[in-house]
Amino acid sequence: MKVVLLQDVKGTGKKGELINVSDGYARNFLMPRKLAKEADAQALNELKNAEQSRQHKIAVETAEAQANAKKLEGQILTMTAKAGQGGRLFGSVTSKEIANELKRNYNLSIDKRKVVLESDIKAFGTYKCEVKLYTGISAKMNVKVVEAE
Repeated sequence: MKVVLLQDVKGTGKKGELINVSDGYARNFLMPRKLAKEADAQALNELKNAEQSRQHKIAVETAEAQANAKKLEGQILTMTAKAGQGGRLFGSVTSKEIANELKRNYNLSIDKRKVVLESDIKAFGTYKCEVKLYTGISAKMNVKVVEAE
């Protein structure tokens, strides 16, 4: 019997999959527990529509990430920080601060874990930074740290 899984079932399949199982397993275990429903025309149509919707969402998010990557690629993000003697900063410039600055300057909401720094920023200067926007899409940019007045 062909069924569409409504939830993940260990050893059988993932949610949304169309699988072939024995009649007894489907009628006595999967269907009473609302883990699956019979694969009739309506269920197959819903499955197809859900897959198309997911593909469309991925395409839109990828296009948006590529546009943002073009906007950020090669840009210099200037940040100010207070420093002590010898140009050493009080603390350091973190990926969270860089993400906040990206939000303020470019109106991009980026998680701090998506900002990758080559090394800690503990002095004035220009540093390379990579911003991961989507799976396989990232932008390389520079972070320039100058002294606060």
